[in-house]
Amino acid sequence: MDSLIRVRYAKAFFQTAKEKKLLGELKSDIESILAICTNTPEFIGLLHSPVVKTKQKSELINRIFKGQVNDLTLNFLVLITENKREAEIPGICRNFLELTRKDQNIKTATLTTATEINSNTIEKIRQIIEKETGAGIELSTQIKPELIGGMILRVDDKQYDASVATQLKKIRQQLLEQN
Repeated sequence: MDSLIRVRYAKAFFQTAKEKKLLGELKSDIESILAICTNTPEFIGLLHSPVVKTKQKSELINRIFKGQVNDLTLNFLVLITENKREAEIPGICRNFLELTRKDQNIKTATLTTATEINSNTIEKIRQIIEKETGAGIELSTQIKPELIGGMILRVDDKQYDASVATQLKKIRQQLLEQN
């Protein structure tokens, strides 16, 4: 049921954004709100708090986001809060971004490497993935030293693992099978 709520709110906001030709601006707003939800546990605590009244939550959301996001986005957040669905804001944001990516033919990709790589290399990788998939790519990077070297590339639900750690595991498995 909760996911249905998230999808309904996200679809409604997405349709409004498209109708008003504000999809780019509102997508940026939603990305900012999701970043706050992800990086600020106090904000999530506020959204989930049964002690803080709905009116107070609406006022706080107004103070936090007024002038930071489009008025349409602010009104949307207040509406969610007044309907007592504020705990669903992060999920609604994720659903909205998913709808936007689908609409704009954008896929998400994550590049995981053992060490940091320069921005030129990241850009070249992004361009290659775009060419191969025929879609725009939102590429994020992660660093995991335990990979030793190489990389793991995940595009949507597909993963290509060219890490040294995985290659060593395969060699080890082959050696164990021979004995």
